[in-house]
Amino acid sequence: MGDRPTRGEELARFGAGTAMAFAGISHLTFAREEFTAQVPDWVPIDADDTVLLSGAVEIALGLGLVALPKERRRMAGLLTAFLVAVFPGNISQYVHKRDGLGLDSDRKRLVRLLVEPLMWAAALHAGGLLRRKR
Repeated sequence: MGDRPTRGEELARFGAGTAMAFAGISHLTFAREEFTAQVPDWVPIDADDTVLLSGAVEIALGLGLVALPKERRRMAGLLTAFLVAVFPGNISQYVHKRDGLGLDSDRKRLVRLLVEPLMWAAALHAGGLLRRKR
């Protein structure tokens, strides 16, 4: 893999980083209650604490992806791992028909599940981790 990111990787890095930081801010502020209602019952810590912790992690990962270009591979890998780690919660939201953040139907919740791997791919692309070896 080359050291220089492509234009697409840079756009993905800024886009994914900004989106994650915004999501994290929303966890801590205006959407906190809706996120709290979506935390699965099987999560072993308090739902509000879960939302606050995940919001802080999202902010850190988003800012790290944007502000630390030399660490873009590491940050993109960590972001992808985080997104994969929270995916079971998204499945739980679908299975238990929990409304929140505009996801108020089975169809919308299913579409979100299907879009989630695209977010993983975008994060991996942002770090140049999807490049083919030459």
